[in-house]
Amino acid sequence: MPRGPHYSLLYCVSSGLSSQAPEKQRGNGTGLVTEFVLVGFSNLPDLRTTLFVVFLLTYLVTLSGNVTIIAIIHADRTLHTPMYRFLAVLSLSETCYTLVTIPNMLAHLLMDSQAISISGCRAQMFFFLGLGCSHCFLLTLMGYDRYVAICHPLRYSVIMRPTVCLCLGALVFCSGFSVALMETCMIFSSPFCRGDRVEHFFCDIAPVLKLSCADSARKALGIFFLSVLVVLVSFLLILLSYAFIVAAILRIRSAAGRRKAFSTCAAHLTVVVVHFGCASIIYLRPDSGANPAQDRLVAVFYTVVTPLLNPVVYSLRNQEVRVALKRTLARSCGVLR
Repeated sequence: MPRGPHYSLLYCVSSGLSSQAPEKQRGNGTGLVTEFVLVGFSNLPDLRTTLFVVFLLTYLVTLSGNVTIIAIIHADRTLHTPMYRFLAVLSLSETCYTLVTIPNMLAHLLMDSQAISISGCRAQMFFFLGLGCSHCFLLTLMGYDRYVAICHPLRYSVIMRPTVCLCLGALVFCSGFSVALMETCMIFSSPFCRGDRVEHFFCDIAPVLKLSCADSARKALGIFFLSVLVVLVSFLLILLSYAFIVAAILRIRSAAGRRKAFSTCAAHLTVVVVHFGCASIIYLRPDSGANPAQDRLVAVFYTVVTPLLNPVVYSLRNQEVRVALKRTLARSCGVLR
């Protein structure tokens, strides 16, 4: 029976809602798989406790840093501007992004079982990709905000008024999760029968796609095209924004004015380079997934280390955030006294 173009979406939704008892995978490896095994760091048994402690401490610092930024921006009225509201949304997005992968990874480091159900794998991939794509679009939006602030300062409050910022923020997340839905449904539109071992510590695109029964070449090409669209188009738009920003900064006569204008962009540029660099290494390679060990190493960086950079960079390199933090702490100490 021919399958219509909406078949993938229907299969993805219906299989996620089904509650049938899982089948057993056949011993010869040709049966349908209903449960995956995340390989993770099982090849490093002697380092599992050390990795758990390191990842847990990094995760706690990341959470506390992002929560602190959100709290400061909410509490200090001087930071109630589009730039810092977008930063608060970025911190919230980073917090959710780490919640998708790190707690599950920490649990697997402690337990003998590395199993994850197909529905759990599907949900993890959907939210991971949705937040990752939204992160790309949000950084693009933050670049546009800097462009308007520096190149059109007199019209900034009109162009970036609250209703416009709210609509742009909603568009960012709707676009990100729409791309994630398409990619996730493409991957899970057919059953899995090429083994149950996912060569990763979470359900990422390449290691899961390799286990699909169907020919994955077309799916891989479609996903690669979507990845190029999200990563490259976002990055090129950011470069375009900064081309206009640099031109505007060079027209400022005073060195102090140029320094102040550039300082508002330095933290954003740092996060952009790290985020898009990692995304390009993983998702814009034709042989993505060919080297699982290397992919896991890079994945540790962009799932554990990169989210830590956001609060560190924005708190250390942004004077207004540092001043607001000191003001909030002083106010809190005064209340306690």
